[in-house]
Amino acid sequence: MNILTYTAEHEDFRRRLHEFCAAEITPFADRWEADHAVPREAWRRMGRAGFLCPGVDPAYGGLGGDFRYALIVNEEMARTGQTGLTASLHSDVVVPYIESFGSKAQKRKYLPGCVNGDIVTAVAMTEPDAGSDLAAMTTTAVEDGDTVVINGAKTFISNGLVCDLVVLAARDPAVEDRYRAISLYLVEAGTPGFNKGQRLDKMGWHSQDTAELFFTDCRIPLANRLGERGAGFLMLMAKLQQERLTCAVGGMVAAERILQWTTEYCRRTVVDGRPLVKNQAVQFALVEMATEVKIGRTFVEKLVADHIEGGQIVVETSMAKYWTTDLANRVANRCLELMGPAGNLERAPIVRGLRDARIMAIFAGTNEIMKQIAAKFMGL
Repeated sequence: MNILTYTAEHEDFRRRLHEFCAAEITPFADRWEADHAVPREAWRRMGRAGFLCPGVDPAYGGLGGDFRYALIVNEEMARTGQTGLTASLHSDVVVPYIESFGSKAQKRKYLPGCVNGDIVTAVAMTEPDAGSDLAAMTTTAVEDGDTVVINGAKTFISNGLVCDLVVLAARDPAVEDRYRAISLYLVEAGTPGFNKGQRLDKMGWHSQDTAELFFTDCRIPLANRLGERGAGFLMLMAKLQQERLTCAVGGMVAAERILQWTTEYCRRTVVDGRPLVKNQAVQFALVEMATEVKIGRTFVEKLVADHIEGGQIVVETSMAKYWTTDLANRVANRCLELMGPAGNLERAPIVRGLRDARIMAIFAGTNEIMKQIAAKFMGL
């Protein structure tokens, strides 16, 4: 019995997305990697084709779909060989803040553009000196009449350069309670006082831009605050379950893709007169990795089903985030060893896979933080 079942609508969505990726993304993956950027038009094409924000209410242009659509998008995007068009970050991590906590006016203004690709989003939490401790952030937001004045800096912001809209976390310096001082704000690109830094040169995810963001007396309308004043920390916590589940899905599909490519390589590569895959040591390695990948798939699909049903699975998604992203790294390293000298060549997909897998254990909360969270809830 399958944990997840799919409707005809799900399957039609997958088929159309697979065809879209084959025509509009995969052929350009190497070029985007070399350019360290994805053309803005690629986001618009994906949005116009109906593959961004499938969970958004139809009233704002979305499909109103469940999280199975997010899983489908992750699976199909993993096959493209690029990480720059981060649809899952936009659709499943950032935009849900607007849909869940935005006012009707904010939803009308921003959600249609998020769905059709006219608006690309980013979330700005991390700061140079704050690390994983959100309550230690120093970026300030001072409400002044019907405006808000923002000062500070954010770093390691995915989609930092391409973004049109940022969900920004900032604190009120007049509030002593560090957790109740945080609010979320919607800041549009081009707002005076909001400047984007240089693209950060990363080890992996070359086609996905990551940048620093700077705010200097940046004044935005008070109407751009998300939800109630001081509720930012609670809103961030409320969305971490889906963010970590999204990361867990990403780790799982990355491991699956790397293993699939390596298995195909071992089938077609002949050493000493026979395919690599006929070597017992290679067979055992592939079987062991395939077993772990199947375990990961079962775990993640169960969590997706629980999430769709509204289950509180914060601990389990923290566990899954660390385990599947560690799995992606283990699989990538072992597959590289199976390839031998050919794995050293830059043109080998395993090289990009290895680089791209490494950061997964770090972003969205390091895997050490995930273990701390699980330990806390386990009463350890």
